[in-house]
Amino acid sequence: MERADYSDTNCSVARTLAVMGDRWTMLVLREAFFGVRRFEAMQRNLGIARNVLTDRLHKLVENGILARVLYQDRPERHEYRLTEKGLGLYGPLIALMRWGDEHLAEPEGPPLVLHHERCGRDMAPTLTCSECGETIDPREVRPLPGPGARAHTRA
Repeated sequence: MERADYSDTNCSVARTLAVMGDRWTMLVLREAFFGVRRFEAMQRNLGIARNVLTDRLHKLVENGILARVLYQDRPERHEYRLTEKGLGLYGPLIALMRWGDEHLAEPEGPPLVLHHERCGRDMAPTLTCSECGETIDPREVRPLPGPGARAHTRA
């Protein structure tokens, strides 16, 4: 049986996956990052069942990732906007996209390119060390217990 609640787990990956762990949630976020805010447009773009989209949007709002904002009074209609917490998911989403571009793209190349407005060039985001600025190689990173680690993890 699949575990549904990871709130008692001392693991940031498990807790994040409890909120973000299915494909529809990630695709709803993709739409939000690409500027799609309204239910009908998301439903049309994704080809997702209305009840599934309603569930995912509710979960994202409940977790503070999207905000439900009234944009029309009569009839009452809402749109979904990324919160600051939601904007923090751009890196992980783009990392997944980049991995897909590198390993699963069609021979013609990736379906999208990311254009950096500030420098005016297309770019491929990279993960860098916050301290030295070097590109991170996972073979050169060692996980150590952090300040929130439980006592048995520190041992």
